Amino acid sequence: MATPEGFTEFVMARQAALLRTAYLLTGHAQDAEDLVQTTLVKVVPQWRRIADNPEPYVRRVLVHENVSRWRRRRWREHSTGDLPDVLAAEPDRAELLAVRTALATLPPRQRAVIVLRYYEDLSEADIAATLGIAPGTVKSQARDGLARLRQALPDVEGAGSLTR
Repeated sequence: MATPEGFTEFVMARQAALLRTAYLLTGHAQDAEDLVQTTLVKVVPQWRRIADNPEPYVRRVLVHENVSRWRRRRWREHSTGDLPDVLAAEPDRAELLAVRTALATLPPRQRAVIVLRYYEDLSEADIAATLGIAPGTVKSQARDGLARLRQALPDVEGAGSLTR
């Protein structure tokens, strides 16, 4: 089967951004790569329909696939796993590691809202459209997610001002 016109160009142009978002959603590099691959496989059949503006659809599939993945694994995994000692030993990465760990504790929808809002810089309306929820739900999920992050990160500089 031939790749639809424009799909390869989109993937080449957006691959790094998709991997970054997937990493923030999953917390693991290998899981992020798998998530992006699964997402792109699901997007290909829809390409002709979404080719004019693929970004919102691709983001929606990415987030929904991550939630599905999380639900499938949740019953098997009771913790987020141990983090490598190498990263924890580097003091300049301590805050980054703390934020990643705190993000991993959020429920999938809150995590998706936080990542899309504060890392992808999407508007509340764009997030609502991406996740298929009401803008008010985006606001409440962001508020609750930020509150949980502030609680989890009391010693991280700037955690008290995790607002936009």
